[in-house]
Amino acid sequence: MFFSFHRRDGARGLGVWLLAGSAKNRIGRARSKAAQAIVLAAATIALLGAGDPATRFQQIGHQMMCICGCNQILLECNHVGCPASDGMRNELMAALNRGDSDSLVEQSFVQKYGPTVLAAPTTKGFDRAAYIIPFVVLVLGFGLIGMVVRAWRNRPAPAIADGLAPVHGPELERFRDQAQKETDL
Repeated sequence: MFFSFHRRDGARGLGVWLLAGSAKNRIGRARSKAAQAIVLAAATIALLGAGDPATRFQQIGHQMMCICGCNQILLECNHVGCPASDGMRNELMAALNRGDSDSLVEQSFVQKYGPTVLAAPTTKGFDRAAYIIPFVVLVLGFGLIGMVVRAWRNRPAPAIADGLAPVHGPELERFRDQAQKETDL
């Protein structure tokens, strides 16, 4: 790239020189290339080993539940003599060796074992309620607590029978002293 230099005041000799062309464009392009390099590095790190069958086996196996009734993740089922986990693990490895995609493997397990095989509900259809309802209940709970506190704060003072006024200060101390004298043994 060829740059030409011009003096600000147009005169010859020593002076303040400016770079012809847009310095802002060069800075903008440099920032853009730096951002692209950062995104590329992050994607490389994030996808490192994504195609490795062992990594995929670990990822998908931790997204599924063992169906034997132990309520554990498939790859962490330590149920002694588990009738299901070994077969499910072998089936998962066979599907990955065939080159099935992650979604196809999950769909085949759901078709064979039912939706309870998934460790987390999907984000489609009615399953979204599993993600939304806890937050709704939390907000409603805080609202209910706020209403109860407001009701307690705004309740009227207790009524005193027969129009008696509460006793305060020195008169209260006098009554306490009298009660102490009368109850001494």
